[in-house]
Amino acid sequence: MAFDLVCLGNPLLDLQVNVDKAYLDKYGLKENDAILTEEKHMPIFDEALARPDVRLIAGGAAQNTARGAQYILPANSVLYFGSVGKDKYADKLIEANKSVGLTTAYMVQDDIATGKCAALINGTNRSLVTDLGAANHFKPSHLEKPENWEHVKNAKIFYIGGFHLTVSPEAIELLGRHAAEENKPFVLNFSAPFIPQFFKEPLARVLPYVDYVICNESEAAAFAEANGLDASDLVSVAKSIAKSAKINGKRPRTVVFTQGTDPTLVVVHENGDFVVNEYPVHALEASKVTDTNGAGDAFAAGFVAGLVQGKDLATSVDMGHWLAKLSIQEIGPSFPFPKQTYSN
Repeated sequence: MAFDLVCLGNPLLDLQVNVDKAYLDKYGLKENDAILTEEKHMPIFDEALARPDVRLIAGGAAQNTARGAQYILPANSVLYFGSVGKDKYADKLIEANKSVGLTTAYMVQDDIATGKCAALINGTNRSLVTDLGAANHFKPSHLEKPENWEHVKNAKIFYIGGFHLTVSPEAIELLGRHAAEENKPFVLNFSAPFIPQFFKEPLARVLPYVDYVICNESEAAAFAEANGLDASDLVSVAKSIAKSAKINGKRPRTVVFTQGTDPTLVVVHENGDFVVNEYPVHALEASKVTDTNGAGDAFAAGFVAGLVQGKDLATSVDMGHWLAKLSIQEIGPSFPFPKQTYSN
């Protein structure tokens, strides 16, 4: 079976709970941030599981995007790679993905638990605390297995969650080299501010393979600060990323900065010139916003699905806005059923 879109990321079981600001302060957490756990954060997971309002969701940013893209695309269009444990949490992930038609090709760790993420929701804000567990042990060798590499060869587009830069830059480079050699679009989402801040070297290693960069304004500002750029001038930051070294010269680099309810900034660098556009998001009354957790993943899903379908850049961005609007009216990074169909 051939899958048009292949995604790589860190599969996690999301434990979603509502908290107040005092709870975040107790653990030194920021609103609208994402971190990897330190020892002091470990009690959060047991506390979340004990809460009567806890929701268990198949998560991990790239897995959310894979599910969202499959929501739009025909059946059996998306394959997701990641690493899980041999436990009931992995079973829950597989069941949840099957229910929405997403195919997984997990690497299974016999003695390491499936990763988990506490999604701490405070009103329209969310703070993500992640214990990678088995997700931290993905190896490029899993991609190189004949049955898996056949899927890589048959894929049309690749999507990488930036969180995977903390796990296996080598696996990202392996896919990136194939994409560059075969002139297939390669998409990278920065995923969180700490990626450009603290994983600057791995990011620099994989960026030359990337055709499409997706990030939000906080991640863009973090990239700017890490690279001595003016974080207040997002157009200049986008241009700096767009014109950085690129291995595949057949395809322009496109940089997409989402900005919450503000217009999405898109900068394309081609033949030494820049094309700069802004695209307004889909309006939604505040009373209809249920949960913004995963909104960025949903945008990426709609955008990448548009690329898979051969849509132009403006339409792909609009598909991202459309799917994000659907997602934030649901609980958690999910989408309404029966399925809705995009039209512009």
